[in-house]
Amino acid sequence: MTGTSLSPTRRAALMLASLTLTACTTVGTPSKNTTDYYYASQRAQGGSPVSAVVTRPAPAALAQDGPAGVSKIVYFDFDKAVVKPEYREIIRAHSDFLRAEPRRSVVLEGSTDERGGREYNLALGQRRADAVRQSMVLLGVPDSQIEAVSLGMEKPASPLRTEEGYRLNRRVEFRYP
Repeated sequence: MTGTSLSPTRRAALMLASLTLTACTTVGTPSKNTTDYYYASQRAQGGSPVSAVVTRPAPAALAQDGPAGVSKIVYFDFDKAVVKPEYREIIRAHSDFLRAEPRRSVVLEGSTDERGGREYNLALGQRRADAVRQSMVLLGVPDSQIEAVSLGMEKPASPLRTEEGYRLNRRVEFRYP
């Protein structure tokens, strides 16, 4: 295409593609919530170098969907809504996170495997979410920061109809809006 004239639309598309493919570097000191990335393109035909500033969440801000390095899932035994001892530290870590971040909230989504009726599973999922919520309240998290909901069997983590698949579906997940 060298030597040919490009339409303004085609030139803009090439410049955008060039911006997308160019390596990025961090310039300056990143702020707490954003990092400024600068993209420099190659020279557009007949033009000067183009640069653009794009503001994106900093890596630390992206990790604010709960405590870093802590599981967001608590599993339950078949037909039970009792938090097992091995999951107490996970709940404690999420509780510590919420106490340190009083403006944040969490949604606890209780789920079941596919065995049992729809209404029964909705109630069981709610009991599981409420059990985790109650544990967090006992650890000092204000009830206003927690919403406990049941998904019943509607969002399985595993499609397998095996004991392992059922085990993965009997859970409460922590979701940070």
